[in-house]
Amino acid sequence: GPQPSISNSEGDLLFLLDSSGSVSYYEFSRVKEFMWDLVRPFTFGPKDVQTSIVHISTTPTMEFPFDRYLSSGTLQQAIRDTQQLMGDTNTGKALSYAKEKLFSDEAGARPDVPKVLVWVTDGFSTDDISEPMRLLKDMGVTVFIVSTGRGNYLELSAAASQPPEKHLHFVDVDDLPIITEELRDAIQDVIQANRLHAVDITSSSFRLMWPELLSQETGYYTIEYAPRDDLARKRTKQVSGAHTSLTLSNLAPETTYEVALVPESNVHYFPPQTTRVTTLAEEISPAQVLISESGPHSFHVSWAPTLESVAGYQILYGPLPGNSAKLLEVDGKRNSTVVENLAPNTTYLVTVTAVYKSGKEKSLSAKACTQEEGSKVRHLRFEDMGPNTLKASWDSADGKVLGYRVRCRRQTGPSSVISVSPQVHSVLLTDLASGTTNKVCVKPVYKNQAGKRLCRMVHVQPATEARGYKHRQRA
Repeated sequence: GPQPSISNSEGDLLFLLDSSGSVSYYEFSRVKEFMWDLVRPFTFGPKDVQTSIVHISTTPTMEFPFDRYLSSGTLQQAIRDTQQLMGDTNTGKALSYAKEKLFSDEAGARPDVPKVLVWVTDGFSTDDISEPMRLLKDMGVTVFIVSTGRGNYLELSAAASQPPEKHLHFVDVDDLPIITEELRDAIQDVIQANRLHAVDITSSSFRLMWPELLSQETGYYTIEYAPRDDLARKRTKQVSGAHTSLTLSNLAPETTYEVALVPESNVHYFPPQTTRVTTLAEEISPAQVLISESGPHSFHVSWAPTLESVAGYQILYGPLPGNSAKLLEVDGKRNSTVVENLAPNTTYLVTVTAVYKSGKEKSLSAKACTQEEGSKVRHLRFEDMGPNTLKASWDSADGKVLGYRVRCRRQTGPSSVISVSPQVHSVLLTDLASGTTNKVCVKPVYKNQAGKRLCRMVHVQPATEARGYKHRQRA
């Protein structure tokens, strides 16, 4: 199922994939599915998570470097396209090769981020793994091992990072999904971003996040930020030591900001952390204008998107053809309004203009038509359906009808009211006394206007006459 996105992590994650002949094609495909499920929630990029694969075979081979696939879609496809190499299970050689690539600029690895190795194995190796694994861990690499075979517990627990209960898993290949969440959480603990970084970047804002360094009692944070091209415009904010995030707003679009986080501690010294964030290009508002709920004297205007950088909206409207127009002004936080006091059955040109805080303006127009005033149904007619029963039918009314209300005032007997949906254009009128004249009215129902009734008088023939019989006196 869908996983919540994990965007506050940074690290180089290398999969050591057993691609040798000791693994069946089915097992290999299941492991690929497991690898993708494991990394799917992470955000990929040069300041987030980067992933690579090294094959265990006769000769170790890198499937792709860390910095090649930096989006979920491309990485997923790359994992699907990975082909099994067969050959011998020379895991020791592959570990030495992995150590080289984990710290190699050519492989896209980064010098100052956490390194994680996930070795998925059937538990068998034709060469020694102890020495290359020790060198990897001595260089700060966290090693997770997933064994889908029997394997040697003592050997594998010594190879994995400590403690083994957190870094070593024995599981059948069909049960890999059982350990996915637990293993992902353990990896995230290692690569949790230990730096100041920005998320939720827009054209006018971004949210800063940083590791927990202080507490409410031990100090506070000072955040300094300024446009890179105009550092003299530096602004400062302070938050308590309990905070680990802050949203900066009212920023200029397409501008690079230099940001510094200064932990002010009364217990320990923490060096300032810095980052550089570029806001997005200014979005265009409005990108669409919609007209709805049209009546004879009003309609509803809505637009999108609504942006923080917009101070307000101006709605200019006037009839077509014509040169008269009226103006409505709406607060920048709203995305709709009702235009009223209009002429019925008239076409209007509506222009919505976004006035940005920077002074810029963007406009978009749409046409709107008001409904005919007091619209009514047409061609009310009747059909004899048997004793005391008539069928009333009519043609639909103009405009957006919500339904119809049919009232029958009987010459003898109680009056009745029937309500039907807008798709229904006929009803049966029953219990009509023979030889009586009744009044039937049909009225359309609208949301923002009153419909006009169309009424007809209808005579119900006596039963014998309706069937062509004459009344005869008894002898």
